[in-house]
Amino acid sequence: MKPAEFERIAREAIRRIPAEFQPYLEDCVITIEAHPPKELLLDLEMEEDEELFGLYEGRALTERSHDDPPEMPPRIRLFYEPLLEFCETEDELIFEIQVTVLHEIGHHFGLDEERLDELGYA
Repeated sequence: MKPAEFERIAREAIRRIPAEFQPYLEDCVITIEAHPPKELLLDLEMEEDEELFGLYEGRALTERSHDDPPEMPPRIRLFYEPLLEFCETEDELIFEIQVTVLHEIGHHFGLDEERLDELGYA
């Protein structure tokens, strides 16, 4: 699949995310990259056989104060090569993109991996 086709599918998947989550996406920048850089995987202490579908970059709302200076908007990075390798159909891809984006929004709210797993967004 070409990157432009993945981007089309990703936009559709994000549009289908439930309405109650859409306001939290408005201030988030979503970027699409082929794969996570090796340095990033090392920084995250991920095993070689682990896949990274997305990453939240920014301070969680729970770590912010009204006195803080303005920051860059939070960013969610989607990595299409691992997603494409994992998914066999377009419907699976849409579902995994949605779960990945919701997972990363969870980090925006300060949820850790364990809690996201409990909620079904791991």
